[in-house]
Amino acid sequence: MKKRLVAVALTALTPAIGMLAYNEITARSERSTEVHRQAAHTARQAASEVRSVIEGIKGLLIATASIPSIADQDPAACNTVLKSVASKLASVQNILVLDKSGRLVCDSMGWKPGTDFGDREYVQRALVTDDLVVGEYTVARVSRRAILPMAVALKRGTETIGILATGVRLEWLQDRIRERGLSPGGSLTISDRKGVILARNPEPEKFVGTRVPDQYQPLLSAEQPGTIELFSQDGTKRIMGYTPVTDANPLYVSTGLSESVAFGPIDRASLTGLVMMVIGAALALSAAFYVGNRFILNPINHIVSVLQRWRDGEGDARTQMRGQHGELGQVGASVDGLLDELEVRRRESVRSDEKRALMAKELSHRVKNTMAIIQVIARQTFKNRSEENAVFASRVGALAGAYDVLRSENWKAADIRDVLVRTLSPVGGERSDGITLSGPACLLGAEAVTALSLVVHELATNALKYGALSEATGRLEVLWRQNDGRIELDWREIDGPAVKPPENEGFGSKLIRNAFSPTMEPKSQTEYASDGLKFHLSFVVNPTDDLEEHS
Repeated sequence: MKKRLVAVALTALTPAIGMLAYNEITARSERSTEVHRQAAHTARQAASEVRSVIEGIKGLLIATASIPSIADQDPAACNTVLKSVASKLASVQNILVLDKSGRLVCDSMGWKPGTDFGDREYVQRALVTDDLVVGEYTVARVSRRAILPMAVALKRGTETIGILATGVRLEWLQDRIRERGLSPGGSLTISDRKGVILARNPEPEKFVGTRVPDQYQPLLSAEQPGTIELFSQDGTKRIMGYTPVTDANPLYVSTGLSESVAFGPIDRASLTGLVMMVIGAALALSAAFYVGNRFILNPINHIVSVLQRWRDGEGDARTQMRGQHGELGQVGASVDGLLDELEVRRRESVRSDEKRALMAKELSHRVKNTMAIIQVIARQTFKNRSEENAVFASRVGALAGAYDVLRSENWKAADIRDVLVRTLSPVGGERSDGITLSGPACLLGAEAVTALSLVVHELATNALKYGALSEATGRLEVLWRQNDGRIELDWREIDGPAVKPPENEGFGSKLIRNAFSPTMEPKSQTEYASDGLKFHLSFVVNPTDDLEEHS
């Protein structure tokens, strides 16, 4: 019952659980789409800011290249001009003018002219293009500081006569992205075209100058911007938006949003919903147990207990539940009414049984009186024939014994062993120790009891007079079994005198042959063996008919 109540409670919670799961899935899907969109937007915005910085440097270099002393590569005037320009800029480390072989002509920091920069990749690229060249992560040759080099070609007409170059200080770039700020748990990374990190927030000291992990290198050259979910190098799981390196974006930019932060409100709402669901389930189960015990199980157990006590003989056991426990109280009241009715019927049955027993005793007494009168008539009739009188009296006595057996069983039926014991006891006399009875319990109807008593009496009388019971060493075995609704009985006299078939059929043989009604399908077989009589009897056993007759 408790399991059923729990199942009902859980079934009632199923819609709420389904709704919670649906809301969780829907909210996470919508939030995921929103976060991916936000990450992509943040990456585009950061890339746009980087492009603004680059465009500013490009404008600076183009404007500086138009100064006559720079265009003419006049070392004395060039140094003064470059120093003046650089002093107004916090973003650059130095501004250099190189000849077309890559050697230093002048600079804003007064380095020794002739220093060779021709091996630098950005210098080689600037000599063959008219656009701004953005280099890669570079350690300055003189100051040994990390910079992002940029260069443009100095032109005289269409001829390239030199290079104007500068280097954006990575510390300045790092300060810019730090000032830009991050969402909690977020990140921003800027790297060159080869994936070397130029600036990062957070933990720049740990990542600047290192390469983007190999599994993310393909993002640098992706066909278009996008988003991806990954574990960053600092171990945080993020939704990252990225802008790959293109002609318009010479640097790779990525921004990440912390998944735990982005989904924090949903996680908290889900946790709250789950806690409320658990509390609700606990309350529902507690209520189910309480209601089940208080209003269902306890009343049911009480009813069962009362029925058990009543069955064990406590006739006045009642539930006393009238007007209590709702519907189960009505059941208890009905049970009390039923037990009251059964008690009334039981008392009536007891009175009927007592009356029936009294009538049976009276009937038995009258039958015995009748038998006694018959014996008196027989003695008077066979006054001079004492032997015939004794035989007749013994047969009447056997018939009376059959009535005694039935009376002990309320005239309904009797066990075959009781019939044999009652019939053989007066006949066997002192030889009862030589008689063996063996067989299963089996009820015989009244008609069968009477017939079997007469047959066994005749067989026992002959055994005592002429058969095995007439000698001290003789024995008698009576065996029976029940098979397919028939009784199979074997009468075996052992170690007695030799017997032979009678010359004429006497009354006893006729009685044995005709004692059973044809409806009982009797079959008998007699064998006159050298050591004693062997008799087999078979008949249908069906005490039901006799019971119905006496009901």
